[in-house]
Amino acid sequence: MWKTGASISEIGRTVGSPPGSIFSILLPYGGIYQPPQRRRSGTLTLHEREEISRGLAAGESLRSIGRRLGRSASTISREIAKNRGAARYRAVDADDRAWRRAKRPKKCKLAKNPVLRRYVAARLREDWSPEQIAGTLKKRYPAGSRMLVSHETIYQSLYVQSRGVLAKELQKHLRSGRPIRRSIHNTVTGQWRSQIKDAVSISERPAEAEDRAIPGHWEGDLLLGRGVSQIATVVERATRFTVLVHVDGRDMASVTAGLSREMNLLPEQLRRSLTWDRGMELADHKTVTSSTGLDVYFADPRSPWQRGTNENTNRLLRQYFPKGVSMKDLTQDDLNKVAARLNSRPRKTLSFDTPADRLEALLR
Repeated sequence: MWKTGASISEIGRTVGSPPGSIFSILLPYGGIYQPPQRRRSGTLTLHEREEISRGLAAGESLRSIGRRLGRSASTISREIAKNRGAARYRAVDADDRAWRRAKRPKKCKLAKNPVLRRYVAARLREDWSPEQIAGTLKKRYPAGSRMLVSHETIYQSLYVQSRGVLAKELQKHLRSGRPIRRSIHNTVTGQWRSQIKDAVSISERPAEAEDRAIPGHWEGDLLLGRGVSQIATVVERATRFTVLVHVDGRDMASVTAGLSREMNLLPEQLRRSLTWDRGMELADHKTVTSSTGLDVYFADPRSPWQRGTNENTNRLLRQYFPKGVSMKDLTQDDLNKVAARLNSRPRKTLSFDTPADRLEALLR
């Protein structure tokens, strides 16, 4: 999927794993596609090795085993000799050794040519791109010269650190700043990201929400913990009253269900609008609107200040949910207790009233 241009998020959604897990799989190879290893035609298969093992256990001769498999006795003899002899031959172990021996990785051009390697490293330190380096060498040296190298070889030597050719610190001189090599087919065109159907921009949110004059306008986002753990945080703009929502995952269905469940516990007059970021976890915003009565608006991409009340509240919540700590064992009761503590703390922005006091006054 990565080779064909799928994003890490798309792969994660397809296989049911978090993007971080997909990234950790791609990282050792720098995001460069590794074709599956294939057997050379004519080599012994695992099935044939199992037949050899059974034949040895039954006391068959090498010629007899060979005739049964359509192989010469010398082939059977070499196979047994390479794999600890007749008494200790094991089919699975022999097959595993054959795969490892077949790899025999070839050294890349930069590994075999120290002069070329030093030249490439020097140009990278001067912030040249691999394509500029390869193009300049092609202009200076004739075809067939040992001083020619493709830009893809340079990229692979940078990103596949197991080659041990170019230092990892040279990656920081690349203009893209990417930790892994992106497939040439990987573009944002047609991808699911940020394509929230019928999303309503924050610019269309009512003025009453902007000036905080009328309660019932909320801001929300996910607060992430270690691994695949998270909670949803929702803050009322006028009173700073906070609702914490237990969600089973970061997917659209989990977040939609959690928000609908908890927001419906509030009085109807407090359910006017909800402003969210551009995360796809709220792509099913129409369901939230139909089930809660909240009109959903989306902030502009990379504009967290448009949800400043929620961002500030999330910083306060890190006192209870530190970064790097898992949230997977938290229950809704646990979250309600934390929300109650936060809502009973006086705020300077509220003239040292508490969010709970302000909300109660509005509901009288």
